[in-house]
This record gives sequence, structure tokens and C-alpha cells, in this order.
Amino acid sequence: MPELPEVETTRRGIATIMPGHVLKQLIVHESRLRWPIPANLPAQVEGQTVQSCERRGKYLLINFPNGTMIIHLGMSGSLRRASPGEERRKHDHVEWLFDDSRFLLHDPRRFGAVLWHPATDGPVLKHPLLASLGLEPFDPLFTPAWLHQQLAGKTASIKQVLLAGRMVVGVGNIYASESLFRARIYPRTHAGKLSLKRCELLTDAIRGTLNDALESGGTTLRDYVNANGQAGAYFEIHADVYDREKQACHVCGTPIRKIVQGQRATYYCPTCQRR
Repeated sequence: MPELPEVETTRRGIATIMPGHVLKQLIVHESRLRWPIPANLPAQVEGQTVQSCERRGKYLLINFPNGTMIIHLGMSGSLRRASPGEERRKHDHVEWLFDDSRFLLHDPRRFGAVLWHPATDGPVLKHPLLASLGLEPFDPLFTPAWLHQQLAGKTASIKQVLLAGRMVVGVGNIYASESLFRARIYPRTHAGKLSLKRCELLTDAIRGTLNDALESGGTTLRDYVNANGQAGAYFEIHADVYDREKQACHVCGTPIRKIVQGQRATYYCPTCQRR
């Protein structure tokens, strides 16, 4: 699934092009995504000027004077810039056409979303999909003390708590395994048992892992591409444990192990991340 670094990389790409330009046409080729694309959405945005392109968690927010388009890339989607004459690919479901640019939403599994939040409904961050999201990992409020306080009394594993996104957003399955390895925390550790010192290690590891992914353009999982159609290179450069089962740990040489938590694969080093 495209995670925070992939979504932020996409946002940065479209934010250099869309703002200040009029959306000439929105073409919906397939409306049956995770939630149906509103039938009146083209009428809401065509002829409107894009004001800004933002992100909240894994949601892209394209702001217009009269509302905000909320986009989710689903399990394997991407939003890329295409040349005017480029043939539409299979699973390209939505097109944004500007005077000098064209963007396509590619979503093979149709788990993504393109929704509309009218300005008359209030701030977009109050939308039900966004209102309950946790802190952004680069928010100054995301401190070791805050995390330690939030984890107090929780018996769920720290890996599952990170994936839930109710405390901090963007630490999906890939980057959770990597962050826990950097912090030397066993992924099945009860969240409430983490000391303040280990919370400090974890907050630093989360920021460091996500920052490395942003600098390398995200992952190379599945067919993810950024807004310019380029694949990321995170795993070619940084991955320590994810998808490395039975391979030697980069630190101690112990074979990496794989376990399943909540139907998701977790990778860890049994020596560096002792129970």
C-alpha cells in the first residue's frame, strides 16, 4: 500500500504544477472505487482554480475555492503526470486535465477513493475520514513524552498500535517494521510497557525512517510510481528488515525472521530486537 512517504512524494509532485491553474476537465472512466465517485464531482470542480495541494495522513487534499477533493491511493494506486498524447492504461480510472498538464489515477484493485468535501460543510479536517487521524510524525507535538503518555496501559503490541494510526499517522506496515528495528524494539512488545527512553528511541526511529523514505522517493513495492511516473528506491538503499526473511541482519548477521501480526507480515532481528 502507498504509505505516507509515497503519498507525500506524490503531493510534492502535484503541488509544483496544479496550484494556480484551472482544472479544465475531470474525466471519470470508472466511478466504482472503494466509495463511488460522486456523479456531480466534475460539475463541482471543472472551471475552478486549484488553490493548494496538501496531505493529511495518507489522503491527498486538492483545495478549490468551493471545496476540497479528497484522494486516497488505495492498496496499489498512484497519481501520475502523463503527456497529452499518452494512451490511457488499463486501470487508469480518473483524469485531471489542465491547459498544460494531465494527471491520471491508476488503481488496479479499486481500493482508492476520490471524494468531495464542499466548503459549506466546514473545514476539511473535520471530514469523518480525517477527523480521527493521529498526529503527523513530523508534528512538533509528537514527542517521546506524548507517546509514552498515550501508550500507558495499552496491552496491544506496539506494532499493531502503530498500524492503527490513531496516535501517529503514516507508519504503515513497511515502515513500522523498519522503525521498530532502528529502535531495537521487539514488535510483539506490549505498547504500555515501553519506557520513556524507548519511546524516545521510537519517535526518533519513526522520523528517521520516514525521512529516509521521502529522500529516496518512497518504496519500490508493486507498481508504485510518483507524480512523474518514477519508482521510489527506498528498499534499494535503506531497508534493514522488511522483506528480508532469512537474510543476514546488517548489524549482527543474525537471520531476519518473519511473523504475522493482524494478518500482516512483520520482519525483525531476534538478536537486535530481543523480547
